[in-house]
Amino acid sequence: MNIQIHRGTHQIGGCVTEYEYEGWHLFVDYGEELPDGPQTGLLQVEHLTHGDLSKSALLITHYHGDHIGCITELPKKLPIYIGKVGREIHLVLSDHLKSVDDVHQEMIDRLQDTKTIEAGKPLDIGPFKIMPVTVDHSAFDAYAFKIEAGGVSAFHTGDFRTHGFRSRKLPKVIDNYVGHVDYLVCEATNVLRPEATSLKESELQKHFEEKFRQNKGNIVYLSSTNIDRLFALYHAALRAGRPFYVDAYQKRIMDVVANGDSIWAKSELYQYGRYEPLVLKYGKVGFMVNDKFKEFINKKGYVLIARASDKFNHLIERIPGEKRKYLSMWKGYIDKKNKGAYNEKLADALGDDYEYMHTSGHCDMGSLREFIRLLQPKAIIPIHTDNPEAFAKLFCDEWTVKVLNDAESISLKQGD
Repeated sequence: MNIQIHRGTHQIGGCVTEYEYEGWHLFVDYGEELPDGPQTGLLQVEHLTHGDLSKSALLITHYHGDHIGCITELPKKLPIYIGKVGREIHLVLSDHLKSVDDVHQEMIDRLQDTKTIEAGKPLDIGPFKIMPVTVDHSAFDAYAFKIEAGGVSAFHTGDFRTHGFRSRKLPKVIDNYVGHVDYLVCEATNVLRPEATSLKESELQKHFEEKFRQNKGNIVYLSSTNIDRLFALYHAALRAGRPFYVDAYQKRIMDVVANGDSIWAKSELYQYGRYEPLVLKYGKVGFMVNDKFKEFINKKGYVLIARASDKFNHLIERIPGEKRKYLSMWKGYIDKKNKGAYNEKLADALGDDYEYMHTSGHCDMGSLREFIRLLQPKAIIPIHTDNPEAFAKLFCDEWTVKVLNDAESISLKQGD
């Protein structure tokens, strides 16, 4: 079995990996490059973007743009596989944005043609035997894949972490569905970011609950598809006795999970409690703020999930009383040094008086070492990283680390 990293050996966004065996081509992810990273342009790969596709397929690890964002450029006849709930979330996102950019309507059309995968249910594509494994990430319904062909096994991690709500079951999942593997194709996002992971999601939730109890007016800016964070904040608001407000689009995203049939659907975290999130009413000129609404929040307080937009800015201006703002996403979005990722509207909406309360969607290196020991690979191939050399230096004491450049391949043979 041959592995070729077409992109992602020295950058975090836009990874494309190919597994090839006896003329069959299994690809993992085809996403956009991050705006503040290298820009190599639209990637052209034989058997993926053009050429003979009769023995090709694409697996999507999760719905973040740097993993799925370019699938609209792929031929319709290429089979694409993605998690069922992840697809539904992305459909709601694209439906919300389709009036802004035509590419989102194209994404809706492409997603309608995809095939869905489920955790723990094996999949055969040609000679490849694939086991989808659910992993904890800031995108819900994210997957890693055990891929076997020609007597060789590889584990492709996708993006994951070990400090989220769903992480504690990962060792058992690895033991039951994966076991030891020959090779590990591993994300290494945080290799140069030791400060990126400082809190477990459960600890962050407790800190938010404390803040919500202390402050009557709470406004949180976060990604609309960060499901774990959304539901954590919702339950923190419930426990603090604060009404939890979202707009209709955000409620649709939450409903996909709360009303879905994923393996996590029975968890209390993803179910609504004493009351569902309250949906902001929209009038002719924006969100409605009448006397009844003002009286209610003046008495009860509130937690508002906001996004950087004129309609939310106008709403927040009209809400009476003191307001506490929180940023619960990557801080690079409001750092002018990150020219490509800098979000001026978000920076303006936050102002200077806000609290940064966030934890990474990616694994820290200490926890990653413990995870690798579960798999006991013969060798590791780092991807989704801007410094694979630092990764190799960090882990070469226990494992062989194969550092590749984009477009380089490695042949994996049984018994090597």
